[in-house]
Amino acid sequence: MPDEKLHLAIIPDGNRRWARAQGWHPWDGHAQAMENFRVISDWCREQENIETLTIWCFSTENWKRDHQEINKLMTLLENYLQKNRDDMLKKQTRLLHSGRKERIPASLTQIITDIEKETKHNNKFTLHLALDYGGKDELLRAIQKTNDCKTITEEKLRSSLDHPELSDIDIIIRTSGEYRTSNFFLWQSVYAEWFFLEKHFPDFGIPDLEQILDKYHQRRRRFGG
Repeated sequence: MPDEKLHLAIIPDGNRRWARAQGWHPWDGHAQAMENFRVISDWCREQENIETLTIWCFSTENWKRDHQEINKLMTLLENYLQKNRDDMLKKQTRLLHSGRKERIPASLTQIITDIEKETKHNNKFTLHLALDYGGKDELLRAIQKTNDCKTITEEKLRSSLDHPELSDIDIIIRTSGEYRTSNFFLWQSVYAEWFFLEKHFPDFGIPDLEQILDKYHQRRRRFGG
């Protein structure tokens, strides 16, 4: 239904490939992606029917990448949050983080924690960052929180996820011609509608997003029924 509240998620692939095509460093692609992400998140915040935007910033498997690239990306994320901190407060945006905090730089952990606290009562829009996140890792951490695995139920396991208060994901967009689910929110994406695009994420824009939303509303979601 056009008036339903949507949880939209994006796997922003292709930043490094986009940069290589320009003859640039991989982190230049991440920098361009960060600016693109800002435009997209601002647009989503203004849409009445989008209540949550989830972005996969860095996976548990991405630690295999070059250390210089990782450090540059973490710095870009920290700068983005610092720059947009006041804006999130002014525009009633709640920031949430899923994933591990102990392995990312302490300064990035601190700013995420601070903004999560500052924006916890904001209710217009939720910006959800998946950082050092993996679906299997989240489920393992959730199971470890439970006291008795023999009596575990769906409700108990869900309550131990990083953010059980968030609705399940409705739409997942993956760019750059990748057609894998890749360990992305295994629990929350069980009935998500997937859209795969050939474009690298730095070339992905609002017209693409509008077209996907139109196609989504033409689909009939059965939820197993």
